Amino acid sequence: MNVYIQNDSQTGKKIFPGTLKQLIHFGWEQALSCVFPVVIFISLAVTQILPLPLLPRYDWLLIIFLLMQWWMVRSGLETKDELKVITLFHLIGLALEIFKVHMGSWSYPEEGFFKVFGVPLYSGFMYASVASFLCQAWRRLKVELIKWPPFWLVVPLAVSIYLNFFTHHYWIDVRYWLAGLVIIVFWKSWVTYDVNGTRYRMPLALSFVLIGFFIWIAENIATFFGAWKYPNQTEAWSLVHLGKVSSWVLLVIVSFLIVATLKRVKGGYSSKREVNS
Repeated sequence: MNVYIQNDSQTGKKIFPGTLKQLIHFGWEQALSCVFPVVIFISLAVTQILPLPLLPRYDWLLIIFLLMQWWMVRSGLETKDELKVITLFHLIGLALEIFKVHMGSWSYPEEGFFKVFGVPLYSGFMYASVASFLCQAWRRLKVELIKWPPFWLVVPLAVSIYLNFFTHHYWIDVRYWLAGLVIIVFWKSWVTYDVNGTRYRMPLALSFVLIGFFIWIAENIATFFGAWKYPNQTEAWSLVHLGKVSSWVLLVIVSFLIVATLKRVKGGYSSKREVNS
């Protein structure tokens, strides 16, 4: 990330003007972009502590998330185009959940009326919340892409990463080969963003890692509140294995590639645009 510095004419020293202000502003925009994930965490915590009447907990979570999604569109926090992207992620995530639960990777042990093959329908919203964050952060921070790879490279890479979540149960796990391809394909790619009128940039591959790491932290919070359980968490909660970061990074890449491709188609981003260092 570029850091802009300015000479102090009185002291002759280099200072970082407004660094704290910029950091606070950046954090505030990120927090606003995380409204949906925050509601998910609060709902998981509240429904675990306070028993709700009439319906099982999983079904109440589905109702809460549906109402939240409706409110976000109605209030203008999300656009109808963003809702289409988020719905796509809900379906992609639900398909992955059904397969992973069938393979015993994790489970949803509680009862629920709205479950498909042992997977509650609310689970798709946890993937949708990642798309919600990406869409909102993209808009709020005025994200632009530099030297975005061609379409014929991006789409097969995203498809291969997603399919590996399924095929590695029957074949070799090629996630690290795919991660290497990501580094090669996006080696010259950057993401730029606006913080209070100042533009910064970051290597795109680094942004994938950072988002994936924070999702791993969120996953620990979610499993602590019983969103789902890994086999080693059936008796008592324990920290999600650090190796899961790699899975989240790859899933973030799929998410980002889909959002970026749709944004480029919709907004006509130019992959040839250059930004001064």
